[in-house]
Amino acid sequence: MLKTRIITAVVLLAVLLPVLFFNYFPAFALVVTLFVGAAVWEGARLFGLTESRARVAGFIGGALFVALMYAAKPGAVNALYGVAALLWIIRYAPTLGLGLPPLGGAANWSLSITFGFAVFAAFFALVGLYLHSPLYLLSVMVLVWVADIGAYFSGKAFGKRKLAPSISPGKSWEGAIGGAIAVLALAALSIVLAHGGAPWLQDTFAVRLQARFGWALALLMLLVIVIFSVIGDLFESQLKRRAGIKDSSNLLPGHGGVLDRVDALIPVLPMAALITSWL
Repeated sequence: MLKTRIITAVVLLAVLLPVLFFNYFPAFALVVTLFVGAAVWEGARLFGLTESRARVAGFIGGALFVALMYAAKPGAVNALYGVAALLWIIRYAPTLGLGLPPLGGAANWSLSITFGFAVFAAFFALVGLYLHSPLYLLSVMVLVWVADIGAYFSGKAFGKRKLAPSISPGKSWEGAIGGAIAVLALAALSIVLAHGGAPWLQDTFAVRLQARFGWALALLMLLVIVIFSVIGDLFESQLKRRAGIKDSSNLLPGHGGVLDRVDALIPVLPMAALITSWL
């Protein structure tokens, strides 16, 4: 399993890093569209659609994403980010305590539509942050990855109190706190280095936050980013548990599906894009 995970990760990096940093937007847009289609397909399956209908939904989702990406206006996109962030607060986060509606009912299909909206918003934000700069996009994504890695090792070392035992028994409060500390430490280090001997860090998310809002508010906003990443991770775990599956798909051998890789990013990217518009 570990060998498979490593091989898949190497292949993904070999494809994604050149696409990210060669600054050729059509190639980047093509890769993002493929990911959107895959994410919509996986999401449709998690909400109870048959395989054939889920594939149709994935195709339509990718085509619709391309059409909207070229037609959307900046003001409308910022509103999209704001609505997506609000949905995570008032619609998805409460389900972690209240539970999900049963598959097949009207409440389930209503939730599926709004979640599709959230997925679209996340990938729109991905494109928007990329257009700001590939390094800036990477600086946002790294925060989520560091939170996940920090949570894993902190949970292994200190985890005792379960964060959401009925949804994801392996996650602990100690792990979540450790992930948050790791993010704040990395952000603080990048800010210090940016003001010291690493000017290339000036146009990164944490550094821009601190320059605009000061230390206290910047660290608080980063903490909110971490909380949103945890909510995104738990929400997708909850969808999988309800559907009775381990991974959202097998598209990425050893890693599961696209949603398994971007679950924590789905709520974070629109919020980061919205904050960036304020900067």
